[in-house]
Amino acid sequence: MSRDVWDKIPEYQWANDARRSGLYPYLRPFDETEGPEAVFEGRRVVMLGSNNYLGLTTHPKVIEGAIAALKRFGTSLTGSRFVNGTTRLHIEFEERLADFLGREAAVVFSAGYHVNLAVGSALLRYGDVALVDRNVHASIYEGVRLGVASGARMLRFRHNAPDSLEKHLSRLREEERPMVFLDGVFSAEGSLANLPAFLPVVRAGGARWMVDDAHGFGVLGPGGRGTAHHFGLGDQVDLIGGTFSKALASVGGFLVGDEEVLDYIMHRASSFTFAASAAPASVGAAMAAFQVMQDEAWRIDKLRENYRYMAEELRTLGFRIGPTESAVIPVHIGEDMTTLLVWRDLLEEFGIYTNPFVSPAVAPGEALIRSSYMATHERTHLDRALEGFAAVGRRHGVI
Repeated sequence: MSRDVWDKIPEYQWANDARRSGLYPYLRPFDETEGPEAVFEGRRVVMLGSNNYLGLTTHPKVIEGAIAALKRFGTSLTGSRFVNGTTRLHIEFEERLADFLGREAAVVFSAGYHVNLAVGSALLRYGDVALVDRNVHASIYEGVRLGVASGARMLRFRHNAPDSLEKHLSRLREEERPMVFLDGVFSAEGSLANLPAFLPVVRAGGARWMVDDAHGFGVLGPGGRGTAHHFGLGDQVDLIGGTFSKALASVGGFLVGDEEVLDYIMHRASSFTFAASAAPASVGAAMAAFQVMQDEAWRIDKLRENYRYMAEELRTLGFRIGPTESAVIPVHIGEDMTTLLVWRDLLEEFGIYTNPFVSPAVAPGEALIRSSYMATHERTHLDRALEGFAAVGRRHGVI
């Protein structure tokens, strides 16, 4: 028997098979990505596969914010936040985020992914139990696994089911310390965590909880404050995480909560102490986008109008889109191959770019087309997409 770690590599042929059949949807380069439309492999398409929810990636003020930070601090801080990578820009943004979300403090990370790695790795130790909604983002699982490596336990509860969480909590040993992990908006399906129903369960179980609001911040709640504020619970969730790579049109992440807790995480989390600090241009762009989000409130209103219109029309056509209440609208199809065929036909015949989710990204038999919407989509973009969905859906027996 060979002892070569690489022996498994030739056995993996899914990607090559998909490439040969013209059904490989990943890592294909764009020529331009300017917002509601993009140029993909030389062709202009309607972009329904981006998380640029407020349409700010090409906003002049956002670009100016990136340039100003670049000129002031250069291209990189060449070190982690913990040593030489903290600037006045980081501190100012943290203060503004904490104030906006009504919390004691905030911490800026170099990626939203790093936020979830930090929480799991810093807070979970022997005697702790992570209770995780089955459908949370992969980064939460990765963070929790780091905690498990330090002796914690992980239990998964049924998706968006407070009664399932309650059963798990009731079975814990008296000395075990529980922490609950949820997405505010579940990224594949667009549904919202039922935070009002989870709150009494979490409190009765003596647990702490975190909500990853990557897809809720800038979309839901008053002024775009996110899912917890949407439900009037902004001060009831122990930790709220977010990212700059969606509504804030940049790269990076943030965590808000009590100052003492965040200070502990900063000193204990490798994804903060050892990761290179976010590039100044990224922080400058996110800060500018954060300000535009507040100054141009019409963007949030238009975004909500767009995704509500699409949800209503897709349901009317007969598509199964589930209980989505956000800018993420899934079209549930089922089989992987049918999903890839729908994705291909939407793109090649109608110029509609979407994201196919097939196993193992989703459970076998639960493949879907994930579409997402922007404030800058016009009704002509949306109606063109609906025309394509209707034709392709009928062709492949989805509707």
